Amino acid sequence: MKPSTAALIVAAGSGSRAARADALPKQYRPIGGLPVLARTVAAFLDHPAIDAVVVAISPEHADLYAESVTRFAGDARLLPPVPGGATRQISVRRGLEALTALAPDRVLVHDAARPFVSAGVIDRTLAGLDTADGVLAAVAVVDTLKRVDENGRIVETVSRERAHAAQTPQGFRWVALRDAHARAAAEGRDDFTDDAAVAEWAGLEVRVVEGDPANVKLTTNDDFAAAEARMSLDLYARLPDVRVGTGYDVHAFAPGDHVTLCGVDIPHVARLDGHSDADVALHALTDAILGALGDGDIGAHFPPSDMTWRGADSVIFLKDALARLEKRGGMLAHADVTIISEAPKVGPHREAMRQRLSEICGVTIDRIGVKATTNEKLGFVGRREGIAVIATATIRLPA
Repeated sequence: MKPSTAALIVAAGSGSRAARADALPKQYRPIGGLPVLARTVAAFLDHPAIDAVVVAISPEHADLYAESVTRFAGDARLLPPVPGGATRQISVRRGLEALTALAPDRVLVHDAARPFVSAGVIDRTLAGLDTADGVLAAVAVVDTLKRVDENGRIVETVSRERAHAAQTPQGFRWVALRDAHARAAAEGRDDFTDDAAVAEWAGLEVRVVEGDPANVKLTTNDDFAAAEARMSLDLYARLPDVRVGTGYDVHAFAPGDHVTLCGVDIPHVARLDGHSDADVALHALTDAILGALGDGDIGAHFPPSDMTWRGADSVIFLKDALARLEKRGGMLAHADVTIISEAPKVGPHREAMRQRLSEICGVTIDRIGVKATTNEKLGFVGRREGIAVIATATIRLPA
């Protein structure tokens, strides 16, 4: 019978060394478009040997936690979060106690800020428990080690022979680790920096298995910058099929007091006439994405003869195209919208349009372009009878 295994993810810290102006704790900061914690939880839920995952969080972060794990809704293996404590040791102890009803054979304790843990590291940690009370993933130290005093002066060169840098996960028999933590708490020992140290103090045999240099702990802002770059490179490598689509749309003016462009309402002496809200910019961009996908056009998916879409918010159309792109495993790499109009003036609203498109498309604002030009008083645009838009979308798809 396969032994049951739970993963305990420690996410109760404040992450002060990676603090930003918005004071978002590091485990909830996004990398590659997803919170760090979401990527860490996914690494364990995706592993076939993991039967349950519980996360120890700060009670103050309950809303952040809930938002981070919405994508796992319905997965019964993700247990309710556990209120953590003032120290890592307290958080782990509470997490271990929360697993009492499940009573797993094995538990893996992992730092929330290590989102790049691989299935191989998890495999090796679990395999090590066949011959030891505890196992930790670690990498051999290759740099010369120096001990320094408070003034930065070197006081000793430390031998690196057989020295290893500890990582997580750290695996144990659940009962043994639970009891070791309970004993440490009872004796007032709260100075342990990881669970292997608690286990060693309690007399358990703990061994090392091969870790992974890529299994880094995100601690500083530089760590996050490197992680973001890594995620971008990995993403682009997985999506080598680059395609460009174009869209064009035009709507005439009708009596009204504003026009809607890129999801932004702009005061004007007229409105745009159309079956939906006539956001000509969103219509063109929707067609550009559909064109890059080779998936028809906006009229094919939302025919104007269908009264369902009478007066509809055009954001619905753009999000549908983006959902089709996501279903194909792709991403929007860049969107560029050119508005051709004599009036109203687009310039004062350009940044609001870019921001709105960034929100709808789920991309950073530097991937959104909005430009405007007149038609030099030529044609229907020059006569101020309507607005035309040309849009270009660059997408990336798996090969």
